[in-house]
Amino acid sequence: MRFDIFTLFPGMFVSPFAESIIRRAIDAGLIEIHTHNIRDYATDKHRTTDDYPFGGGSGMVMKPEPIFRAVESVLGTPPPPDVPIILMSPSGRTFNHAIAKSLAQHPRIALICGHYEGVDERVREHLCTDALSIGDYVLTGGELPAMVIVDAVARLVPGVLPPEVTAEESHASGLLEYPHYTRPADFRGWRVPDVLLSGNHAAIARWRREQAEARTRRRQVSEQQQTGLQ
Repeated sequence: MRFDIFTLFPGMFVSPFAESIIRRAIDAGLIEIHTHNIRDYATDKHRTTDDYPFGGGSGMVMKPEPIFRAVESVLGTPPPPDVPIILMSPSGRTFNHAIAKSLAQHPRIALICGHYEGVDERVREHLCTDALSIGDYVLTGGELPAMVIVDAVARLVPGVLPPEVTAEESHASGLLEYPHYTRPADFRGWRVPDVLLSGNHAAIARWRREQAEARTRRRQVSEQQQTGLQ
C-alpha cells in the first residue's frame, strides 16, 4: 500500500514513521509513505499557499491552485478514480475502524492536510473524494490526523501484523477489547482474575466475551450521559 501525504510541513512526518511497527512495515516493503510539500507547487516567488477569505473573517485560507497542482502532479490528471483523495478536516465525517478497514482495501491513498483557517471549498468539492476528522475538536493542522489514519490503516494491511492480533482488538467485532493481564500474578495486592490462571480455555473465552460486553456497555452509558450534559 502507498500513502501520499500532501502537507505544508513534511518534516512533521519523519519521526512518527521512523519507529516501531510502521517502520518495520516500510522496511519490509509492505507500505510506502511519500510526503509532498504543497509549497513546492506554488508558482510565485514567495511560494504562497494561503490568502485572505472572501467575505472577510479571521485567519487565512489555503489556496486551491497549489493543492490541485500537487495532487495532479503526483497522481495524474485527472487522478485515478480508484485512489481515495481525503481531506483532513474538522468538519469531515468521524474516522473509525470501519473506515480504516475500507481504506485498507485500496492499494493507494492520498491525504491532504488542511491548515490555517481551512482549505478553499473547491478542493473539497472538485478534488477530494472524502473528508475525515479524528474527533470533534480542532487541531492546528491536518498533519496529526493524517498520521493517525496512516497508522490505523497500515496496521490492517496484510503482513503488517498477524491476523489474530487485529481480529480480537477493540472495535474489530463491534465490542471494546477485554482487559489484559501479564506477570506478576499479584502486584501490590491486585491479583489477576483466577479464571485467567485456570487453564480452562472455554471459561477464559467466556470471561473475555463478558468483559468485552460489559466494558462496551459502560462506555455507551458514559457517552450517553455526557451527551445529556451538553
